[in-house]
Amino acid sequence: MSACSYRDDPAVPAFDDSAPVAVMDAECAICSWGARMIHRLDRAGTTRICPIQSPLGNALLTHYGLDPQDPASWLFLDDGQAHKDFEAVLHAGRRYGGLGYLTQTLRLIPRPLRDWLYRRLARNRYALFGRADLCALPDPALQRRLLK
Repeated sequence: MSACSYRDDPAVPAFDDSAPVAVMDAECAICSWGARMIHRLDRAGTTRICPIQSPLGNALLTHYGLDPQDPASWLFLDDGQAHKDFEAVLHAGRRYGGLGYLTQTLRLIPRPLRDWLYRRLARNRYALFGRADLCALPDPALQRRLLK
C-alpha cells in the first residue's frame, strides 16, 4: 500500500499522523509491556499508542487486511508507512535508537522463521503472557500517549 493510504479510506477516522502511532492489543500483557517500552525508549515522547479495541485501531487493522476481532499483529505507522509484526519491532527499534537497537539482533533470524515465530507468539499471547489492561496503566505520561 502507498504511504498514508489510510487517509483515503472513509472507514478510517481522521487522526493526527504527524508522529508515529503504534496500534496494539490493549488486552494483551505483552502488548502492554511493549507500550511501556515504547514510552521508555521514545525519548522525544512523540509516539502515540492506539488500542485495536478503539474505533481508530479497529479501522486501521481492517484497512491493512488484519482481523481486529482476532488480532495476530500490531502495526507501527511511521511517516505514513505501515510496518507490522517483527518488522514493526525492528523499525521502531531503529527509530528510537539506544537500547532500541538491540531489536536489530532479530535480523540474525531468517525472515521466514521470524514471521513464523511471531505468528506463534501472537496466536498464543494470552496463554503465554496473560491479559492486561493497557488503558489502565497507572503512568499518567503513558496515558497521555493513548489514542482512544
